[in-house]
Amino acid sequence: MTTFHVVSVFVGPGDTGGNELGVFLDGGSIAPDWRLAVTAELGFSETVFVDDLATARIAIFVPTAELPFAGHPTVGTSWLLAEIGQPVSVLRVPAGEVPTWRTGDLTWIRAQTAWIDYPVLPRFVEYPSVRDVDELPGHANEPWLYAWAWEDETAGRLRARSFPTWAGIAEDEESGAAAVLMGDRLRREAAIRQGVGSEIRIQLGPDRTVDVGGACALVNVRDYPE
Repeated sequence: MTTFHVVSVFVGPGDTGGNELGVFLDGGSIAPDWRLAVTAELGFSETVFVDDLATARIAIFVPTAELPFAGHPTVGTSWLLAEIGQPVSVLRVPAGEVPTWRTGDLTWIRAQTAWIDYPVLPRFVEYPSVRDVDELPGHANEPWLYAWAWEDETAGRLRARSFPTWAGIAEDEESGAAAVLMGDRLRREAAIRQGVGSEIRIQLGPDRTVDVGGACALVNVRDYPE
């Protein structure tokens, strides 16, 4: 028997939203060829397997594939490691070394857009109003629609919904990788309200990197049969 932590990532104001992430701190307890099945069984949009706690080397899976990088899992894992008394300044994923830090209640990561080397990339569609985004159905008939509209362009607040059906996810409560790409498109600091109430902060980093941050909370710790 091994355990895994469930972390809610990108929790919004008033503890709204948040996307649950499964994290196996003892990633070696799950053989690599079983990880895709475990991820699908758990049912989270993403699951992390920490392969080396000392160096913060992690593997990230969605229900249909392993990813070289993702925002939601790196933010959530960084937060969790700090919570268990093992804070890190870098997470190591297949795409590269991900800088990470905390400011107040927010955990941040810094990403390169080139790391989002997925089988499918989002199609960004700006809608005229928040209402148009809210009225979209809960599933897209295309690989990955990212729908958004400004709530307050001057203040840098926008509403978004993400439908990465290619990854076996009808609608994602929040999308960290898409937020990286959105930050690169907007070239400005912004707050993204996604899903039922999650909040993702984005800001520009050096050399066209994008910083993604948000609040996290521990949901529970569960047993998993090996």
